[in-house]
Amino acid sequence: MVPWRAGIVGDEREALCARPAVFRICYNTDRSYIVGKAMSLPPSIVVSMRLPAESGRRLKRMASRHGWTASDASARLVEEGLRRAEFAFIDFRDSAAGRQAYVQGSTLAVWEAALLLRAYKHDAAAVARHLGWPEAKVRAAEHYAEAFPAEIAEALADNDAVDQKALKRMLPQAEEFVARRPKSLRRP
Repeated sequence: MVPWRAGIVGDEREALCARPAVFRICYNTDRSYIVGKAMSLPPSIVVSMRLPAESGRRLKRMASRHGWTASDASARLVEEGLRRAEFAFIDFRDSAAGRQAYVQGSTLAVWEAALLLRAYKHDAAAVARHLGWPEAKVRAAEHYAEAFPAEIAEALADNDAVDQKALKRMLPQAEEFVARRPKSLRRP
């Protein structure tokens, strides 16, 4: 995968599109990728908008902080706003892994809720009991994951790729331990 260069402008982008084997661009809330050949670019439209001067400055600061163009930042924010409107209990936050979908009122990213759902064999009620959440929040994460499976699959693959060995390379002080059940909770 090659990250999409923010500096590609109209003529250069059109030249890419004119080639017989055109690259497909995939968007997630963190970054866009050129992921494969033989597909056309997703259709897009140009929408102009007028922002108050202070909002424009804030947008440019955000774009600069993330290494995006102001246009890219505004497109991402619109996409996130649309997703928030379409999916209850979903919010977007910056994280060490980039911009991600989170379950509102929690510290869990949607992919982490999906990981729990996978561990509980997609029993949303059991996950809700485990987290002490209303089942509706778990279902919201489940519905978002179903709507954006590539985004969630990528995050789960990144998580699955980190084992104890990789973790020790990143955090030399990391130690493996096994949690034992307290005697009062052990089965006879």
